[in-house]
Formats: sequence, C-alpha cells, structure tokens
Amino acid sequence: MTAHVIGGLVALVAAVIALATEKGGTLHRGSGLVFVAAMVIMAATGAALAAFVPERLFVVAGGLTLYLVVTGLLTVRPPPADDRTIHWVALGFGAFIALLSFTFGVEALTLGDGALDGFPAPLYFIFGAVAAAAAIGDLITLRSPSSAPRRRIARHLWRMCFALFITTASLFLGQAQVFPEAIRHFGLLVIPVIAVLLVMAYWLLRVRTS
Repeated sequence: MTAHVIGGLVALVAAVIALATEKGGTLHRGSGLVFVAAMVIMAATGAALAAFVPERLFVVAGGLTLYLVVTGLLTVRPPPADDRTIHWVALGFGAFIALLSFTFGVEALTLGDGALDGFPAPLYFIFGAVAAAAAIGDLITLRSPSSAPRRRIARHLWRMCFALFITTASLFLGQAQVFPEAIRHFGLLVIPVIAVLLVMAYWLLRVRTS
C-alpha cells in the first residue's frame, strides 16, 4: 500500500513538471522518466491489491495504466528496429486488458443491478474500448513502423495523459475520503481530473496544427 501511495504522489508531481516544461528538453525528459517509473509502481501495486479485494475495475484500471505509460514511453524511446519483441509483448498485454475488461462488463450485465464489485457495466466497457483502441494502434504501428513525427508525438501524448487521467480520477474521485472535509466536494475534486483532459486536448491540438 505504501509503494502504491508514494508512487501515485510522485507520479502526479512529475507529471506537472513534464507538462509545464519545454517539450523535449532535459527537465521534460527527466521528469517524464520519473513519471513512468512511479506510474509503473503505482499501477502494478494497485492492480495487485485490487485483485485480492476483489475490485475488478481497479485491476483493469491498473493494467490499462501500466500498458499506456509503457507504450507511451516506447513511442519516444523505441528499442532497436531489428528487435520489436517488447512491442509485441505490449500489444498482447493491451489486448488481454481489453478482453478482461469486456468480460467483466458482460458479467456485470448478467447481475441483477448491472454492477460488478459495485461498479456499473459501462465503466468496464469504457476501459475495454480504450485498451482495444490502443492495442489496435500498436498493431498498425508494428505493421507500418515508419510513422510521421506528429503522429508519433500524438500517440505519446494521449497515452501518457490518459494514464494520468485514470490516476487523478482514482485519487480525487475514487478516494475522496482522504481529503479534508472542507474540500471534499465533487465540484472541487473534479477540477484536477477535468484539467488533465483539457491539457491533453490542448497539446494534441498544438501537435496537429504546428
């Protein structure tokens, strides 16, 4: 639990630095690597802890977060061109997360209240759709490895930012009870979650129009 919490907090700080600094600069790259390392620890421990509860939505969320940050890193720091094993492994993991999430969603639909572990079926289908879209993107990239720089940067951006979105939503909305009662209001706690989506949209627009 300690590693999960510390990893999440470090990831949030590193993300703010990476988003606020010059893209491609030394500080951006350094904070980005810290972000990835912290997110891997946070996501892996969170998914493992959730599996024992069980809270299957958080198993899926942790797996998807892990998949997105690793493949987001591989987009800008690819291994040698003649060895794409790690890309195929990542693709398989992403496909597995998608299948797992869709399976949980179908299982939730078969239950009387349409929820599994207290979470409604649409949430499982949303995570499954994101994982499937990312896996399809990986397959396309593997079949056509030479992609335009803008497309590669956009791929890196949306994966890192969506992983950050999952983390902020899990913290500020999923763990609202850890915040002081004075700010424990949905209207306040949702602000950083929406902010991540707005920042992602801003940078994706800049990449496409630059």
